[in-house]
This record gives sequence, structure tokens and C-alpha cells, in this order.
Amino acid sequence: MRTAQVTRNTLETQITVSLNLDGTGISKLATGVPFLDHMLDQIARHGLIDLDIQAQGDLHIDAHHTVEDTGITLGQAFAQALGDKRGIRRYGHAYVPLDEALSRVVIDLSGRPGLEYHVDYTRARIGEFDVDLFLEFFRGFINHAGVTLHIDNLRGINAHHQAETVFKAFGRALRMAVEADSRMGDVLPSTKGAL
Repeated sequence: MRTAQVTRNTLETQITVSLNLDGTGISKLATGVPFLDHMLDQIARHGLIDLDIQAQGDLHIDAHHTVEDTGITLGQAFAQALGDKRGIRRYGHAYVPLDEALSRVVIDLSGRPGLEYHVDYTRARIGEFDVDLFLEFFRGFINHAGVTLHIDNLRGINAHHQAETVFKAFGRALRMAVEADSRMGDVLPSTKGAL
């Protein structure tokens, strides 16, 4: 099983992430930011990743540090669990609709962090959650997981639907990219011989 547990402690946050890339989509989430927990649950469920995230942060200021540091810690755990990347598909993509909203996520487990994030939310807040923080989450993730990630919300009127399609598509793209490719065998999916 490809598993990892990472703890990150700073003066702003204390976060522990445990994950199993070969799981069944079970999640146990307590970040103190309810809408973030809802989105992380989409990653677990649609990515078939068992995910346990426990976080305490300086929420008396705002959710910024907690959301960003959750992305960082999740990225570190993902990289650790993925290992040497031999025999995986490497690339993943997904289109996910939710009523009027549609998002596309494409990922390359390249070893190189890169992010193209194109989500024009129709409002600045979903409940108490500041939608700008999702960009910080994904930046934290890609920088520490070492992946190239393209996120496009193609349409949507309801901001909740926009966010949910992004996270469901992200989970499904991850699931595809980390799957074993039976034709690949134990080969590294790169002509460079390194990822």
C-alpha cells in the first residue's frame, strides 16, 4: 500500500495528514474550516484516497494559514506515498459537471511544480469561506507534491457548484494519474529516466 503520514508544525498551524493512495475513499477531516473539509472529502471520495487530516490553526485571524498549510502538508504526504513513480500512468484528467457548473482538471506527476488556475468564481465567499484561499491551497499542494496542475472552471453560476466540480475533478484526475499501468510494468513513465 502506498501510504504516508506527515506532520507540519509552525507558529501558525499544526497539521497532520495521513493518506493511502490505494484506499476506498474514506475520510476523517477536522481542519476547523468546514467548507475546506467538504472539499477535501471530494478528493478522498472521488480519488479513492483514504484521507485523515487533523489541523489546528490561527483561525482567530482568518483561514488563510490553515488552508495553505493543509495544501502544503497534503502535497508532502502525496509525494511521500507516491514513491519512485514506477509503473504509474503519470497523467490524469477529468471533466466533472454539477448542474450548471463544469470543471476540467489535468495533472502530470512530473516532479516539477506548475499551476495554471483559471476559476472565476461568481462570488467572493461561499458561506464564510473566502474562495481566494483555494488558489493558496493548490499552490501549496503543487509546490510540495512536485506536480503540474491545470484547473479550469469552464462554466458555472453557483460558486459552491464551481468549487465542488473543481475538487471532484481534482480527485478523479489524481486517481487516474496514480493508477498502475499494466502495460508500463515497472518502468518509469519518462524518457528522461527520472521524474
